[in-house]
Amino acid sequence: MTPTIIGLRFQKLGKTYHFDASNIEDLRPGDYAVVNTKRGTQVGEVIQFVADPPPPEQGTWKHVERKATPRDLVIRQDLHKRALEATITCRAKASELGFRQIKIVTSEFTFDGKTLAFLYSYEAEDNIDLTRLEREMKKEYPDVRIEMRLVGPRDVAKIIGGLGACGLETRCCSTFLTEFSPISIKMAKEQGLSLTPTEITGMCGRLRCCLIYEYEQYVAARKELPKRNKRVVTPMGEGKVISLVPLKQAVVVLIPEKGRFEFLKHEIEPWDELEALRRKAEAPCERHEGGGCDCGKDKKAKLE
Repeated sequence: MTPTIIGLRFQKLGKTYHFDASNIEDLRPGDYAVVNTKRGTQVGEVIQFVADPPPPEQGTWKHVERKATPRDLVIRQDLHKRALEATITCRAKASELGFRQIKIVTSEFTFDGKTLAFLYSYEAEDNIDLTRLEREMKKEYPDVRIEMRLVGPRDVAKIIGGLGACGLETRCCSTFLTEFSPISIKMAKEQGLSLTPTEITGMCGRLRCCLIYEYEQYVAARKELPKRNKRVVTPMGEGKVISLVPLKQAVVVLIPEKGRFEFLKHEIEPWDELEALRRKAEAPCERHEGGGCDCGKDKKAKLE
């Protein structure tokens, strides 16, 4: 029997995890379910039913314990409020202890209330010992297991939210991105973007996630166009390609003594290919050793 695999998400825009819901009959997308994870009991939102899931990481799928009840959702909401209070307390304790270089971003309770995790950021190169801070928080929450989890600058921006560098009211990472893709400076170069740090850097201080959105389209479009400095023949004469407009499938050509002009792909011809055809047309006819035939004229006519 094929198991019923669902995708669960524990944060609003968190990663989707797969669980076996074969033992639950009335689950639908938008419902909440109680599951056991490595970090304890959690309540997650059902995002989707997975028709062709990837192989499970540990050999078997973990089962959904049960569908969340209204009481479970009230408890979950109460835990969020308690986590906010814990975050404020931890920030105050960190300040008292002199931890100036760390930022307490947020905190999370597991659904069973047994574990309280503090998410913090720290970008200095040397390691930092937070044992004293953990002890202080243990005094505040003696019946709870305390964890300190380091998160990166992209995660910090996602959690905090706010205005995007491009002017969007809410950053992409806080709106729809569930996972972060690797971003490189090559992506900006392929799209002809300015490499000024302020132009390609997001509010997190890293390269903007949006650099990957159209990257593949630009790469594919560039393959169809001649490269820079390539000689081409245009309706206005021969010239050199000085710039590309990939998504428009056009190039900017510098024509001596005339200036710069933009031409679409179908309006230009590679100079080297036309030159090769011209030389071939002027070559002696191999079928008539003595010459005197009209083969060359026919070739020139076709070329013209």
